[in-house]
Amino acid sequence: MTTSLSLTVNGTVVDLSEVRGSERLLDTLRWRLGLKGTKEGCRSGDCGACTVLVDGASVLSCLTLAHEVAGSEVTTIEGLADDEVGARIVQSFADEGAVQCGYCTPGFVMALASLVRERGAADPAEFEEDLQGNLCRCTGYVAIRRAARRARESVR
Repeated sequence: MTTSLSLTVNGTVVDLSEVRGSERLLDTLRWRLGLKGTKEGCRSGDCGACTVLVDGASVLSCLTLAHEVAGSEVTTIEGLADDEVGARIVQSFADEGAVQCGYCTPGFVMALASLVRERGAADPAEFEEDLQGNLCRCTGYVAIRRAARRARESVR
């Protein structure tokens, strides 16, 4: 069974047709809309590489069906390009050398964007705890933790 749905992606209203009930938001973003910054890592919600914002909240797009976000505002890593908070987080990752292969980076940036907006300059330990759902297979997380702290401090 297919249906039509409308949502706003990175500030642009998108009308989609013939969306299967089982179509994941991740597939809608990557394959229908060509937004390849959202990565598929595990398909089971364990790695966080597919993190996007839905109405400002951090969501795993591999576990979210497209029809569940009908009428919502979806922001991907591409949508943070002109966003002040997003730009600060991206700069923090660059400044701290927190990017190795880069596959996990969009997920970390999106999760941090949600946290920074929700909590502002919260305790660094809270940030680290909340980011445990995002995995990086390249590093020991030291640079990522520094980038998260820098991003948190930049919103003060």
